[in-house]
Amino acid sequence: MKSFILLCIFALSILNLKVKAQTYPSLNINLLAHIDPEKDNTGADGRKYSGCWGWFQASKNKEYAIVGTSKQTYFIDVTNPLNPIISDSVKAKHTGCTWREIKTYQNYCYIVSDQCQPNGLQIVDMQYLPDSVHVVYDSNALFELSHTVFIDHDRMYCGAPKDAITGYQSPMRVYSLANPEAPILLKKLEDDISLSQIDYVHDMFVRNDTIYASTGWKGLQILTFNTATNTFSLIQTFANYPTNGYNHSSWQTDDRKTIVFADEVNAGLPAKVIDVSNLNNITLVDTIRSNNGATAHNPYIIGNKWCWLSTYVDGLYLYDISNPANTTIYGYFDTYPQHGMNDSLYSPAYRGNWGAYPYLPSKIIIACDMQNGVFILDGDNTYKSTVGIKEQTTPSSQFSIYPIPAKNEIHFLIANQGKTTIQCVITDVSGKTVIEETLMINDPFYKTTINTNKLKDGCYFVTLKGSNINETKKIIIQH
Repeated sequence: MKSFILLCIFALSILNLKVKAQTYPSLNINLLAHIDPEKDNTGADGRKYSGCWGWFQASKNKEYAIVGTSKQTYFIDVTNPLNPIISDSVKAKHTGCTWREIKTYQNYCYIVSDQCQPNGLQIVDMQYLPDSVHVVYDSNALFELSHTVFIDHDRMYCGAPKDAITGYQSPMRVYSLANPEAPILLKKLEDDISLSQIDYVHDMFVRNDTIYASTGWKGLQILTFNTATNTFSLIQTFANYPTNGYNHSSWQTDDRKTIVFADEVNAGLPAKVIDVSNLNNITLVDTIRSNNGATAHNPYIIGNKWCWLSTYVDGLYLYDISNPANTTIYGYFDTYPQHGMNDSLYSPAYRGNWGAYPYLPSKIIIACDMQNGVFILDGDNTYKSTVGIKEQTTPSSQFSIYPIPAKNEIHFLIANQGKTTIQCVITDVSGKTVIEETLMINDPFYKTTINTNKLKDGCYFVTLKGSNINETKKIIIQH
């Protein structure tokens, strides 16, 4: 018995060592995998990575992270989030670009950059993944540079596109994707809205006919685009708000009542939460910021509750905005532990988390750090709120599972239960029972093993129920 107890203690110590080995500070957000395909790339000013996005391949039930770097764009298979695999990459015409933004439509990926002209627009057909991607358009005929891109339905909005021949920079343009491989210009913003009102669009969020345009020092401008006449109309301006700065980017809740936007400059300004339920009376209802007050960069909202906010050197933060007037920090993951406090925006130049993608069906989170690469994260509460299963632990029960991840079997260590019977139920993410066993506890330090070789790779929940225990823990199977 003594030797067995020592073995159990050793096993638990191994688990603790694994936890301590994680070098990225976090709260309620777990690291599943980290990949740095450009580790040998010094990058301009140390910046290697920029924008990222994601794509779900429904025909093959595959998930991908799409990551822009200073040299190229990677297509990374994250279907197994514990083992991301680079499927393919597309090189840029000009390398050394520290800005690359990405969006998807159907099975196509649209890549723009705001440096290293004339990079132009790249369109990539992803239907052949995981084997390869095919470049179907690579030209500067439409523009040589574009700061950002956003796709709503079959329309592509480009922020600050610059012509290759004339060098003229438009505030914003919208293109038709009726033929996804050959975008057609529908309208230039300046054709309908004077440059004195809007001379630059840094980024935009578009839902149906409404555009929330972040226009830098001119604040947030709300426009409509009439698809019948291909005309823009300016309906509201929100610029004179407390601690206003350079309006960088925004996102809207599904109920269309709340907008979160970031003021990137001056460094350290909080992100703003505004009520847009009445566009004639837009109201600032709250501000949000990371613990150390780092610069907010890009927000992403899920439903009406969760807001992911990239915050440069403080990493990626998760906020509960279900009560917009009283937002709270739920968790964070620091992708840039090299610096625990706020960097000046320009000295040293941009560092830390650029952006994220939280919209894959599995609910994993893609986060891209300019220096440290790509992080695959488990946004714990976001995930559990979706599937309706909660992980509950009682510290006094001493219920442990190892290894994590598991392959063909999982080991249980159950302590201080006395002589009793415990029901063990393992469910998948939909709540379906996949394994059910009765455990006969007869030892103060009870150990048993359950075979999992027939379970598919993925996330599962283990529930133990007995007279002195009722708890659920999450496990991951990876064969």
